[in-house]
Amino acid sequence: MTSLRFYITEGFRIFLTSWKNRTFTKKYDGNATEICKKIVDDCWNGRFFQTSTTNFPQFWTRDFGLCTKSLLTLRHQDKVHQTIRYALNRFKKYNKVTIIITPKGRPYNFPTEAVDSLPWFIHSILISKFPYYEHKTFINKMIKRFFETFIDDNTGLVKPNEHFSAMKDFSVRKSSCYDNCMVAMLAKNCKAMKLFNPFAKYDYPSLIKRHFWHGEYFYDDLQKKSYVAGDANLFPFALGIISDKDMMKSAIHAIEDSGLTEPFPLKYTTSRDHITFIPQEIFLRNYESDAIWMNLGPLFVKLVQQVDPAKAEKYKLQYTDLIEKHQNFLEVFTARGKPYSSPFYYCDSGMLWAANYLSL
Repeated sequence: MTSLRFYITEGFRIFLTSWKNRTFTKKYDGNATEICKKIVDDCWNGRFFQTSTTNFPQFWTRDFGLCTKSLLTLRHQDKVHQTIRYALNRFKKYNKVTIIITPKGRPYNFPTEAVDSLPWFIHSILISKFPYYEHKTFINKMIKRFFETFIDDNTGLVKPNEHFSAMKDFSVRKSSCYDNCMVAMLAKNCKAMKLFNPFAKYDYPSLIKRHFWHGEYFYDDLQKKSYVAGDANLFPFALGIISDKDMMKSAIHAIEDSGLTEPFPLKYTTSRDHITFIPQEIFLRNYESDAIWMNLGPLFVKLVQQVDPAKAEKYKLQYTDLIEKHQNFLEVFTARGKPYSSPFYYCDSGMLWAANYLSL
Protein backbone atom coordinates (compact mmCIF):
# COMPACT_ATOMS: atom_id res chain seq x y z
CA MET A 1 0.00 0.00 0.00
CA THR A 2 1.41 3.38 -1.02
CA SER A 3 2.10 5.60 1.98
CA LEU A 4 0.62 9.05 2.57
CA ARG A 5 4.16 10.40 2.77
CA PHE A 6 4.84 9.12 -0.74
CA TYR A 7 1.73 10.86 -2.15
CA ILE A 8 2.67 14.10 -0.40
CA THR A 9 6.19 13.94 -1.84
CA GLU A 10 4.92 13.29 -5.37
CA GLY A 11 2.25 15.97 -5.06
CA PHE A 12 4.79 18.53 -3.85
CA ARG A 13 7.14 17.70 -6.74
CA ILE A 14 4.33 18.23 -9.27
CA PHE A 15 3.24 21.43 -7.49
CA LEU A 16 6.73 22.94 -7.69
CA THR A 17 7.22 21.92 -11.32
CA SER A 18 3.85 23.32 -12.39
CA TRP A 19 4.60 26.63 -10.66
CA LYS A 20 7.83 26.84 -12.63
CA ASN A 21 5.81 26.04 -15.76
CA ARG A 22 3.42 28.88 -14.89
CA THR A 23 6.18 31.44 -15.26
CA PHE A 24 8.23 29.68 -17.93
CA THR A 25 6.70 27.44 -20.55
CA LYS A 26 9.16 26.34 -23.21
CA LYS A 27 8.45 27.73 -26.67
CA TYR A 28 9.28 25.70 -29.76
CA ASP A 29 10.06 27.30 -33.09
CA GLY A 30 8.37 26.23 -36.32
CA ASN A 31 4.93 25.28 -37.54
CA ALA A 32 2.61 22.87 -35.72
CA THR A 33 4.14 19.79 -37.32
CA GLU A 34 7.70 20.88 -36.53
CA ILE A 35 6.74 21.80 -32.97
CA CYS A 36 5.09 18.44 -32.33
CA LYS A 37 8.02 16.50 -33.78
CA LYS A 38 10.39 18.33 -31.43
CA ILE A 39 8.14 17.61 -28.45
CA VAL A 40 8.00 13.88 -29.23
CA ASP A 41 11.79 13.87 -29.50
CA ASP A 42 12.08 15.68 -26.15
CA CYS A 43 9.75 13.14 -24.51
CA TRP A 44 12.30 10.43 -25.30
CA ASN A 45 14.71 10.47 -22.36
CA GLY A 46 17.00 7.68 -23.57
CA ARG A 47 15.24 4.97 -21.53
CA PHE A 48 11.53 5.44 -22.24
CA PHE A 49 8.90 7.80 -23.61
CA GLN A 50 7.86 10.03 -20.73
CA THR A 51 4.41 11.58 -20.60
CA SER A 52 5.63 15.17 -20.78
CA THR A 53 8.70 17.33 -20.57
CA THR A 54 7.60 19.25 -17.47
CA ASN A 55 5.07 18.20 -14.79
CA PHE A 56 5.08 14.48 -15.58
CA PRO A 57 8.53 13.35 -16.77
CA GLN A 58 7.64 9.73 -16.08
CA PHE A 59 6.02 6.67 -17.61
CA TRP A 60 2.24 6.80 -17.58
CA THR A 61 0.61 3.60 -18.81
CA ARG A 62 -2.56 5.21 -20.13
CA ASP A 63 -0.85 8.07 -21.92
CA PHE A 64 1.68 5.80 -23.55
CA GLY A 65 -1.12 3.49 -24.69
CA LEU A 66 -3.03 6.41 -26.17
CA CYS A 67 0.04 7.33 -28.24
CA THR A 68 1.54 3.95 -29.13
CA LYS A 69 -0.14 3.63 -32.53
CA SER A 70 0.93 7.14 -33.53
CA LEU A 71 4.49 6.57 -32.29
CA LEU A 72 4.66 3.48 -34.49
CA THR A 73 3.32 5.45 -37.45
CA LEU A 74 6.13 7.94 -36.78
CA ARG A 75 8.61 5.02 -36.99
CA HIS A 76 9.58 4.89 -33.33
CA GLN A 77 9.16 1.13 -32.93
CA ASP A 78 12.57 0.58 -31.33
CA LYS A 79 11.87 3.31 -28.75
CA VAL A 80 8.37 1.95 -28.14
CA HIS A 81 9.87 -1.50 -27.49
CA GLN A 82 12.47 -0.05 -25.15
CA THR A 83 9.71 1.81 -23.27
CA ILE A 84 7.68 -1.37 -22.88
CA ARG A 85 10.76 -3.27 -21.71
CA TYR A 86 11.51 -0.56 -19.13
CA ALA A 87 7.95 -0.60 -17.79
CA LEU A 88 7.76 -4.40 -17.75
CA ASN A 89 10.94 -4.65 -15.71
CA ARG A 90 9.60 -2.15 -13.15
CA PHE A 91 6.19 -3.82 -13.00
CA LYS A 92 7.72 -7.27 -12.59
CA LYS A 93 10.00 -6.08 -9.80
CA TYR A 94 7.03 -4.73 -7.85
CA ASN A 95 4.65 -7.50 -8.99
CA LYS A 96 1.94 -5.15 -10.28
CA VAL A 97 0.92 -3.11 -13.31
CA THR A 98 0.10 0.44 -12.27
CA ILE A 99 -0.99 3.78 -13.68
CA ILE A 100 2.34 5.51 -13.18
CA ILE A 101 6.03 4.83 -12.66
CA THR A 102 7.73 7.68 -10.82
CA PRO A 103 10.83 9.37 -12.27
CA LYS A 104 12.81 7.21 -9.82
CA GLY A 105 11.23 3.99 -11.11
CA ARG A 106 8.58 3.18 -8.50
CA PRO A 107 5.16 2.04 -9.81
CA TYR A 108 2.11 3.50 -8.08
CA ASN A 109 -1.60 4.26 -8.51
CA PHE A 110 -3.66 7.38 -7.87
CA PRO A 111 -6.15 7.68 -6.30
CA THR A 112 -6.89 3.93 -6.49
CA GLU A 113 -5.96 1.01 -8.72
CA ALA A 114 -7.04 1.74 -12.31
CA VAL A 115 -9.18 -0.33 -14.64
CA ASP A 116 -7.34 0.88 -17.74
CA SER A 117 -3.67 0.29 -16.83
CA LEU A 118 -3.37 -3.35 -17.89
CA PRO A 119 -5.59 -2.98 -21.00
CA TRP A 120 -3.55 -0.08 -22.36
CA PHE A 121 -0.27 -1.81 -21.56
CA ILE A 122 -1.24 -5.03 -23.33
CA HIS A 123 -2.60 -2.96 -26.22
CA SER A 124 0.85 -1.35 -26.61
CA ILE A 125 2.55 -4.75 -26.49
CA LEU A 126 0.25 -6.18 -29.16
CA ILE A 127 0.23 -3.39 -31.74
CA SER A 128 3.99 -2.80 -31.45
CA LYS A 129 4.71 -6.52 -31.90
CA PHE A 130 6.80 -6.55 -28.76
CA PRO A 131 8.25 -10.05 -28.06
CA TYR A 132 6.29 -10.78 -24.90
CA TYR A 133 6.69 -14.57 -24.75
CA GLU A 134 9.25 -14.66 -21.94
CA HIS A 135 6.94 -12.41 -19.91
CA LYS A 136 3.79 -14.46 -20.56
CA THR A 137 3.61 -15.98 -17.08
CA PHE A 138 3.72 -12.54 -15.44
CA ILE A 139 1.18 -11.09 -17.91
CA ASN A 140 -1.22 -13.99 -17.36
CA LYS A 141 -0.90 -13.50 -13.61
CA MET A 142 -1.80 -9.82 -14.03
CA ILE A 143 -4.83 -10.71 -16.18
CA LYS A 144 -6.08 -13.11 -13.51
CA ARG A 145 -5.62 -10.46 -10.84
CA PHE A 146 -7.37 -7.90 -13.05
CA PHE A 147 -10.42 -10.12 -13.48
CA GLU A 148 -10.67 -10.88 -9.77
CA THR A 149 -10.22 -7.23 -8.80
CA PHE A 150 -12.41 -5.42 -11.29
CA ILE A 151 -14.97 -7.75 -12.90
CA ASP A 152 -18.39 -8.80 -11.69
CA ASP A 153 -18.39 -12.43 -12.78
CA ASN A 154 -22.20 -12.46 -13.12
CA THR A 155 -22.34 -9.64 -15.68
CA GLY A 156 -18.84 -9.38 -17.15
CA LEU A 157 -18.90 -5.65 -16.40
CA VAL A 158 -16.70 -3.62 -14.07
CA LYS A 159 -18.00 -3.84 -10.50
CA PRO A 160 -20.36 -0.86 -10.07
CA ASN A 161 -20.17 -0.49 -6.31
CA GLU A 162 -16.40 -0.05 -6.01
CA HIS A 163 -14.35 3.03 -6.77
CA PHE A 164 -11.63 2.41 -9.32
CA SER A 165 -9.38 4.91 -11.01
CA ALA A 166 -9.21 5.39 -14.79
CA MET A 167 -9.51 8.30 -17.18
CA LYS A 168 -11.19 11.16 -15.25
CA ASP A 169 -9.49 9.84 -12.11
CA PHE A 170 -10.86 12.68 -9.96
CA SER A 171 -14.45 11.56 -10.54
CA VAL A 172 -16.23 8.66 -8.87
CA ARG A 173 -18.22 6.66 -11.41
CA LYS A 174 -20.17 3.43 -11.22
CA SER A 175 -18.83 1.04 -13.86
CA SER A 176 -18.25 3.68 -16.53
CA CYS A 177 -18.65 3.14 -20.26
CA TYR A 178 -14.96 3.98 -20.71
CA ASP A 179 -13.91 1.39 -18.11
CA ASN A 180 -15.96 -1.31 -19.78
CA CYS A 181 -14.51 -0.38 -23.16
CA MET A 182 -11.12 -1.02 -21.60
CA VAL A 183 -12.29 -4.48 -20.53
CA ALA A 184 -13.60 -5.12 -24.06
CA MET A 185 -10.24 -4.14 -25.53
CA LEU A 186 -8.41 -6.38 -23.07
CA ALA A 187 -10.70 -9.32 -23.85
CA LYS A 188 -10.10 -8.91 -27.58
CA ASN A 189 -6.34 -8.66 -27.14
CA CYS A 190 -6.10 -11.63 -24.78
CA LYS A 191 -7.71 -13.74 -27.49
CA ALA A 192 -5.43 -12.38 -30.21
CA MET A 193 -2.28 -12.94 -28.12
CA LYS A 194 -3.34 -16.37 -26.81
CA LEU A 195 -3.13 -15.17 -23.23
CA PHE A 196 -5.18 -16.30 -20.23
CA ASN A 197 -8.68 -15.18 -21.16
CA PRO A 198 -11.36 -15.27 -18.46
CA PHE A 199 -13.42 -12.86 -20.60
CA ALA A 200 -14.14 -15.33 -23.40
CA LYS A 201 -17.68 -16.09 -22.23
CA TYR A 202 -18.81 -12.46 -22.54
CA ASP A 203 -19.89 -10.61 -25.70
CA TYR A 204 -18.61 -7.13 -24.89
CA PRO A 205 -19.93 -5.20 -27.92
CA SER A 206 -23.42 -6.46 -27.05
CA LEU A 207 -22.94 -5.76 -23.33
CA ILE A 208 -21.81 -2.20 -23.96
CA LYS A 209 -24.72 -1.50 -26.32
CA ARG A 210 -27.23 -3.04 -23.93
CA HIS A 211 -26.05 -1.31 -20.78
CA PHE A 212 -24.83 2.07 -22.02
CA TRP A 213 -26.52 3.04 -25.30
CA HIS A 214 -29.17 5.71 -24.76
CA GLY A 215 -30.45 5.61 -28.31
CA GLU A 216 -28.50 8.70 -29.34
CA TYR A 217 -25.30 8.50 -27.28
CA PHE A 218 -23.53 6.36 -24.67
CA TYR A 219 -24.20 7.02 -21.00
CA ASP A 220 -21.18 7.92 -18.87
CA ASP A 221 -21.77 5.04 -16.44
CA LEU A 222 -24.41 2.65 -15.14
CA GLN A 223 -26.17 5.46 -13.27
CA LYS A 224 -27.42 6.53 -16.73
CA LYS A 225 -27.65 10.22 -15.94
CA SER A 226 -28.81 12.46 -18.76
CA TYR A 227 -25.58 14.19 -19.77
CA VAL A 228 -23.14 13.48 -22.59
CA ALA A 229 -19.54 12.59 -21.69
CA GLY A 230 -16.74 12.92 -24.21
CA ASP A 231 -14.78 9.81 -23.28
CA ALA A 232 -17.91 7.62 -23.14
CA ASN A 233 -18.77 8.53 -26.73
CA LEU A 234 -15.27 8.42 -28.15
CA PHE A 235 -13.75 5.13 -27.05
CA PRO A 236 -16.44 2.62 -28.08
CA PHE A 237 -15.71 3.66 -31.67
CA ALA A 238 -12.04 4.65 -31.43
CA LEU A 239 -11.19 1.19 -30.09
CA GLY A 240 -13.26 -0.59 -32.73
CA ILE A 241 -15.63 -2.13 -30.18
CA ILE A 242 -18.67 -0.60 -31.88
CA SER A 243 -18.50 -0.32 -35.67
CA ASP A 244 -22.04 0.84 -36.47
CA LYS A 245 -21.64 4.07 -38.51
CA ASP A 246 -25.13 5.34 -37.67
CA MET A 247 -24.38 5.02 -33.96
CA MET A 248 -21.05 6.76 -34.52
CA LYS A 249 -22.70 9.68 -36.33
CA SER A 250 -25.32 9.94 -33.60
CA ALA A 251 -22.70 9.97 -30.83
CA ILE A 252 -20.61 12.60 -32.65
CA HIS A 253 -23.71 14.78 -33.08
CA ALA A 254 -24.51 14.37 -29.38
CA ILE A 255 -20.97 15.44 -28.48
CA GLU A 256 -21.22 18.51 -30.70
CA ASP A 257 -24.78 19.42 -29.72
CA SER A 258 -23.81 19.23 -26.04
CA GLY A 259 -21.05 21.80 -26.52
CA LEU A 260 -18.14 19.43 -25.92
CA THR A 261 -16.33 20.68 -29.04
CA GLU A 262 -16.54 24.39 -28.14
CA PRO A 263 -14.32 26.35 -28.47
CA PHE A 264 -12.37 23.29 -29.66
CA PRO A 265 -12.52 19.54 -28.92
CA LEU A 266 -12.77 17.81 -26.51
CA LYS A 267 -14.36 18.32 -23.11
CA TYR A 268 -15.17 15.50 -20.71
CA THR A 269 -18.53 17.11 -19.84
CA THR A 270 -20.04 20.60 -19.92
CA SER A 271 -20.83 20.75 -16.20
CA ARG A 272 -19.78 19.33 -12.86
CA ASP A 273 -23.43 18.91 -11.88
CA HIS A 274 -24.46 15.35 -10.96
CA ILE A 275 -20.81 14.22 -10.84
CA THR A 276 -19.14 13.09 -7.62
CA PHE A 277 -15.47 13.97 -7.20
CA ILE A 278 -12.79 12.72 -4.86
CA PRO A 279 -11.86 15.18 -2.05
CA GLN A 280 -8.52 16.08 -3.69
CA GLU A 281 -10.43 17.67 -6.58
CA ILE A 282 -10.80 20.79 -4.45
CA PHE A 283 -7.17 21.63 -5.30
CA LEU A 284 -7.79 21.34 -9.06
CA ARG A 285 -11.42 22.39 -9.37
CA ASN A 286 -12.91 21.70 -12.81
CA TYR A 287 -9.71 20.03 -13.98
CA GLU A 288 -11.84 17.07 -15.05
CA SER A 289 -15.32 18.50 -15.53
CA ASP A 290 -15.73 21.07 -18.32
CA ALA A 291 -12.02 21.44 -19.10
CA ILE A 292 -10.80 20.75 -22.65
CA TRP A 293 -8.40 17.82 -22.81
CA MET A 294 -5.72 17.54 -25.46
CA ASN A 295 -5.34 13.80 -24.97
CA LEU A 296 -8.87 13.34 -26.37
CA GLY A 297 -8.98 16.01 -29.06
CA PRO A 298 -6.87 14.43 -31.83
CA LEU A 299 -8.52 11.03 -31.21
CA PHE A 300 -11.91 12.68 -31.67
CA VAL A 301 -10.71 14.34 -34.89
CA LYS A 302 -9.69 10.89 -36.18
CA LEU A 303 -13.20 9.65 -35.43
CA VAL A 304 -14.84 12.56 -37.24
CA GLN A 305 -12.60 11.91 -40.25
CA GLN A 306 -14.56 8.69 -40.79
CA VAL A 307 -17.93 10.42 -41.19
CA ASP A 308 -17.29 14.08 -42.04
CA PRO A 309 -13.81 14.82 -43.47
CA ALA A 310 -14.56 18.53 -43.95
CA LYS A 311 -15.52 19.03 -40.32
CA ALA A 312 -12.52 16.97 -39.20
CA GLU A 313 -10.26 19.31 -41.20
CA LYS A 314 -11.86 22.28 -39.42
CA TYR A 315 -11.09 20.72 -36.04
CA LYS A 316 -7.54 19.88 -37.12
CA LEU A 317 -6.97 23.51 -38.15
CA GLN A 318 -8.15 24.62 -34.71
CA TYR A 319 -5.49 22.40 -33.20
CA THR A 320 -2.89 23.69 -35.64
CA ASP A 321 -3.67 27.28 -34.64
CA LEU A 322 -3.62 26.38 -30.95
CA ILE A 323 -0.21 24.65 -31.14
CA GLU A 324 1.31 27.51 -33.12
CA LYS A 325 -0.21 30.15 -30.82
CA HIS A 326 1.31 28.59 -27.69
CA GLN A 327 4.36 27.18 -29.52
CA ASN A 328 3.80 23.99 -27.57
CA PHE A 329 1.34 21.14 -27.06
CA LEU A 330 -0.34 21.89 -23.74
CA GLU A 331 -2.14 19.44 -21.48
CA VAL A 332 -5.53 20.97 -20.70
CA PHE A 333 -7.50 24.18 -21.17
CA THR A 334 -10.39 25.80 -19.32
CA ALA A 335 -13.88 25.71 -20.79
CA ARG A 336 -13.12 29.11 -22.36
CA GLY A 337 -9.97 27.90 -24.06
CA LYS A 338 -7.31 29.33 -21.71
CA PRO A 339 -4.45 27.19 -20.32
CA TYR A 340 -5.79 25.55 -17.17
CA SER A 341 -4.56 26.90 -13.84
CA SER A 342 -5.49 26.84 -10.19
CA PRO A 343 -3.65 28.18 -7.13
CA PHE A 344 -2.07 24.73 -6.80
CA TYR A 345 -1.47 23.67 -10.41
CA TYR A 346 -0.65 24.99 -13.87
CA CYS A 347 -1.26 22.86 -16.93
CA ASP A 348 1.49 20.62 -18.21
CA SER A 349 3.28 21.20 -21.52
CA GLY A 350 5.40 19.28 -23.99
CA MET A 351 2.94 16.37 -23.99
CA LEU A 352 3.71 13.05 -25.68
CA TRP A 353 0.14 13.34 -27.02
CA ALA A 354 1.61 15.57 -29.73
CA ALA A 355 2.26 12.29 -31.57
CA ASN A 356 -1.50 11.95 -32.12
CA TYR A 357 -1.63 15.32 -33.86
CA LEU A 358 1.21 14.25 -36.14
CA SER A 359 -0.69 11.12 -37.20
CA LEU A 360 -3.93 12.91 -38.11
